[in-house]
Amino acid sequence: MATIRKEFLIDAAPEQVWDAMRDVGALHTRLVPGFVTDCKLEGNARIVTFGNGVVAREVIIDVDDEARRISWSATGARLSHHNASSQVFAEGGQTKVVWIADLLPNEMKSAISGMIDAGAVAMQKALGGK
Repeated sequence: MATIRKEFLIDAAPEQVWDAMRDVGALHTRLVPGFVTDCKLEGNARIVTFGNGVVAREVIIDVDDEARRISWSATGARLSHHNASSQVFAEGGQTKVVWIADLLPNEMKSAISGMIDAGAVAMQKALGGK
């Protein structure tokens, strides 16, 4: 199983970043506009349309306000397994985001890592990052 771990800083208060992140149906307007172009809620899942045209059904596993952590899972298309989480931490007047994804097949690691990089840039831009 391939694992991807990305950490990046956002020049905003952790409360502001977490408020946008925990709003699971507003990825396209609040958290990562452009990277995600549409997001619709469907029960405990969200249907996400990415800027590259990929559409994924992501089941929301947990939104933990105390830990400021969200976790989700997605399968389909070329992925047989995908489980991810994002967590928000205070970091010297900024916010550190840790985004982790575990996925199969291993050959998808490069493509998914590139998508996470693009998502991080979109999040930094939307929320005031560096």
